[in-house]
Amino acid sequence: MSRLSIVSKMATLTINDVPDELVDRIKRLAERKGISMEQEIRDLLQSRYVQRRAVIDRIRQRWETLPVQPAGQLQDWKEQGRP
Repeated sequence: MSRLSIVSKMATLTINDVPDELVDRIKRLAERKGISMEQEIRDLLQSRYVQRRAVIDRIRQRWETLPVQPAGQLQDWKEQGRP
């Protein structure tokens, strides 16, 4: 097992007990891209968590464009149930 520490301008993230095989895979991928292992991990974290936020923002934007249904219509749908 390896210990993986990442230092950035904003914070330091230390992850203990990272399997050596995983560290090697990340290093190889970073080398192929011509970037540091730390940058590869930052990119992975950003793509994972920034995308989630972007998806939520798109859902909210779409929600705002949907027509508002009158309360009576919603009650009718509830009473009808599923076919």
